[in-house]
Amino acid sequence: MTFKRWKSSLLVASAIVASTMLSAAALAEPVTINVIDVAGDLQLSQPAIEKFQAENPDLVSKFVFTQATAPELAGKLKAQQDAGRVDIDFVLTGNDALAAGMEQGLWQNILPAHADMFGDLKELYIPGAYLMQEMAKGQAFVLDWYPSGPLLEYAPDRVKEVPNTPESLLAWCKANPNRFMYARPANSGPGRTFVMGLPYMLGDKDPQDPIHGWDKTWAYLKELDTCIEYYTAGTTASMKELAEGSRDIIATTTGWDINPRYLGIVPEDYKIAAFKNFHWVGDANYMTVPKGIPQEKLDVVLKLMAFLMKPEQQAMLYGTAYMYPGPSIKGVTLDMAPAESQALIKQFGRAEYADLIANNPTEPPLDAKPLVAMFDKWDREIGAAKMKK
Repeated sequence: MTFKRWKSSLLVASAIVASTMLSAAALAEPVTINVIDVAGDLQLSQPAIEKFQAENPDLVSKFVFTQATAPELAGKLKAQQDAGRVDIDFVLTGNDALAAGMEQGLWQNILPAHADMFGDLKELYIPGAYLMQEMAKGQAFVLDWYPSGPLLEYAPDRVKEVPNTPESLLAWCKANPNRFMYARPANSGPGRTFVMGLPYMLGDKDPQDPIHGWDKTWAYLKELDTCIEYYTAGTTASMKELAEGSRDIIATTTGWDINPRYLGIVPEDYKIAAFKNFHWVGDANYMTVPKGIPQEKLDVVLKLMAFLMKPEQQAMLYGTAYMYPGPSIKGVTLDMAPAESQALIKQFGRAEYADLIANNPTEPPLDAKPLVAMFDKWDREIGAAKMKK
């Protein structure tokens, strides 16, 4: 090799080393992680997320938290990805926006590429949570889980004969027009849980197929619609209407029963009722990552996900009982939760939940494609003319 060629090679090698050193230095800098919550999950998970930053200041300089509604997330992300400028790094979502994003191919494929960071998920998750984890198809992780509903919440001073079957609810609604309400399923856990629970109680031929297997459910929903004034765009609005006295009964879930009474949105003495021989429809909030985020941020977010699945952080997810019980992994009990959560659940929880959870089967919610199809059919055929913005 001539001196000239040797010198040229040395310069190239030096440039590569320098570039590598600069890249390593850049990766060593803590990053800002932009979190969007379209499920209301931050009221449970934000303390645990901030704990990660406190324990890993070399990885995260800060978290920036924003909130939005589930129906708007997919369009927002798709526009960012098409423009090549994704500014959302970490997503907290229910199965509504998760399903919409899966339909459009918006999420990173986390598994099996990073399976070594998370272990055996079937052994890690409680059975109901694992059913929902399988639905994520490697693109998300269940963060918190609960058996959900369907349940009814009512004002005991205004409702003396409480419906306990779909048929008796319909009869009550017709006898008391505009006094029952549930929120739009595409943006409400209680709303979609109420709808998804009906096929089991009504005896439809396939509770997991809303298009071809829900003849009785769609007929029931259309009949129920005749005595419903309008549908709220989200759950909180329906809770406020119950509290203000414009509705007497609404659809609810375990967490949406406990948490609003704790927050003072709904009076503490309001009651819940379960349907006879109902099936719980499980619900979960997921954590996922959009395609298009930089590798240095992806590396940090994956570590955050693994951190949030540890028992110490899972115990924090009892939180304010927004998703009661809340933890999704095995072996996390209420006595491990912060003292504030234990006191809250003692005051606002319900003794009957233990028996209801133990003595009624739990089903998974609709998978991604049928869930999106159900939302679309409900929006077109049930809620289109009566949606309150």
